[in-house]
Amino acid sequence: MTFSPLTYMQQTLDLAPKSPHPTNKIAATLFGPAPGGEEFSVMRTNHWPDPIYDAIGTSEKIGNSSGTIHAETACILSAPHATQGTSICITDPFCPNCAKNMAEAGIKNIYIDEEGFDKDFFKRRGDHFDTMSMQICERAGINVFSVNMFAETITPILEIPENYTPVEDSPVIKEPVESINEAVFHDLIETATQIHKRRKFCIAMVENIKGERFALTARAHAAIGYSMQKPDEALDLLTPIGKYSFIQEPVNRMLMHIARMGYILFEDYLYCSQVPTAREQVNIIGAEIKRITIGDIQKCRDPKGMDAKNQLMAAKILDFS
Repeated sequence: MTFSPLTYMQQTLDLAPKSPHPTNKIAATLFGPAPGGEEFSVMRTNHWPDPIYDAIGTSEKIGNSSGTIHAETACILSAPHATQGTSICITDPFCPNCAKNMAEAGIKNIYIDEEGFDKDFFKRRGDHFDTMSMQICERAGINVFSVNMFAETITPILEIPENYTPVEDSPVIKEPVESINEAVFHDLIETATQIHKRRKFCIAMVENIKGERFALTARAHAAIGYSMQKPDEALDLLTPIGKYSFIQEPVNRMLMHIARMGYILFEDYLYCSQVPTAREQVNIIGAEIKRITIGDIQKCRDPKGMDAKNQLMAAKILDFS
């Protein structure tokens, strides 16, 4: 059975009060085609992953990141099928980090409850929605709609031409492998280290629904649709706007790409060339990953990522090998 965005939005609004967040209760529903021609959906609120909730609690940050997974990202990480070409309903306008994640996950349509634009939280922080979130969607080719549940209307905020193809000048690299083992994994790491040199990168070993196995490599890069090959634009992209950036860190890119393609991650075969950022570490836990191999354990984008690593290791939530 296929439901309309209005039906999914109502279900999303009904779920939002169940969010454990004391003030900002947000929910999302991701939906799209499943193998066999049916439709799947997955619903999530913003929440603390169980390991963080149980071992650290809700009042302590993880480095400089909230310990919560945003509802949109939680849907992507929990999707039972490939997220390429899917749609999502959200109770509130989305932050730039979720915009980057939805772009990397291949989401095609975003529906936002109209009342979300009137909430105090959005009014205090809405400038990032206009200056970053919507720009990311435009570059990535994502349609954005406002939904009025009272009038049962769907109004376009951003419509992308059907023939638009976003720029991807550093796509995730995929290469087939015959087997998944430590020897193959370390050979891949050694080769990638020589190729990418000082660039941050992530490697994952995955399997598709046909049982075919691949090694994936993702480098840190600007959000899909942005090119780092234009010097003037690259400089702007590398400059953060407040706490947000147009750069998608390699582990986040990898997690979203795995969801986009509907791959299954071999959990013990995830590598990052340096310690991931605090937000990446929270997303790793949200993806129910318990171990990550690190190239340079003393290197991170910022000191808060190192703080997060120490917190999660001390709490025995995430193993950095």
